[in-house]
Amino acid sequence: MPTVAPLDIDGHVLAVEFLRDTPFFAAASGTIHRLQGGEKVSEAHKGMLSCIRDPHSDSLISGGEDGKVVRTTADGEVTTLAEVPRKWITQLAAGPQGAVAYAYSKSTFVRLADGTTKEFAEERTVEGLAFAPKGLRIAVARYNGVSLHWVGMSAAPVDLEWKGAHTGVTFSPDGQFLVTTMQENALHGWKMDTKPNAEARHMRMTGYPAKVKSLSWSAKGKWLASSGAPAAIVWPFQGKDGPMGKAPLELGTRANIMATSVKFHPAEDILAIGFVDGMVLAVRIADGKEALLRRPGKGAITSMSWNKSGKQLAFASEAGDCGVIDISA
Repeated sequence: MPTVAPLDIDGHVLAVEFLRDTPFFAAASGTIHRLQGGEKVSEAHKGMLSCIRDPHSDSLISGGEDGKVVRTTADGEVTTLAEVPRKWITQLAAGPQGAVAYAYSKSTFVRLADGTTKEFAEERTVEGLAFAPKGLRIAVARYNGVSLHWVGMSAAPVDLEWKGAHTGVTFSPDGQFLVTTMQENALHGWKMDTKPNAEARHMRMTGYPAKVKSLSWSAKGKWLASSGAPAAIVWPFQGKDGPMGKAPLELGTRANIMATSVKFHPAEDILAIGFVDGMVLAVRIADGKEALLRRPGKGAITSMSWNKSGKQLAFASEAGDCGVIDISA
């Protein structure tokens, strides 16, 4: 059994991410806790709503009930990037060239490295944001589909339409596919490499017993793992048509205990799965072999993160019982 170094934080913990080799835990109260020669705490918000890792600068970007968008560096230094009084910042994305996107109501704002901001308005409320892996292009999830905006151009957005409420959005690592989570128990996808003026091809990924709240791409983008079932549902994306006409894998199946968080290993096709009872499993895609990483705890797993070497897995929970699992032991 791998060793677990526990960390108890007061209340709900939204996210955990490694910066360099230090795990950072983002609490809903607004504090960020890092394990760096003992526990150190930074005050980021008065009430935190969202927190993501900026892969381009090794920092965290967070949004709060205080209307602030904040960057926290690997040294724990906190800088306010934007402030919108009386607005809740629930949607964030980090892009290349120092760009950061945030949204409230029907508008998305992209803050560039020089501090200038561009606004992109939608007809419906913004529900999710993601930067494309190449080029400064942002996807905005909304009711009835996704809008794609080039940040540096004034061209009209590309609209990917599909009826229903789209609540989150992600690009595949190669940019060939775009996938949304939906208000109904489903994912929806589009193939992006269609010829100019041709309609993007649709992918329907349905059959979930609950809403999908966690997604993770494998290192090479061949697989997309998702929560929303009493197992991790893992869709194949290695073919040119993605999962169209193919059944997903079901990994780490546990009777009626829901998977709440999924996270792929940074190099291997190994998936960490966190459950509503606090258990954490690792499963190898090739043969479905399972390893128990953590026995059940107090609260549902909300987030997980591997360090760069893939030898440590940090986890966070809605009850604040967090920790770091050392799988090299």
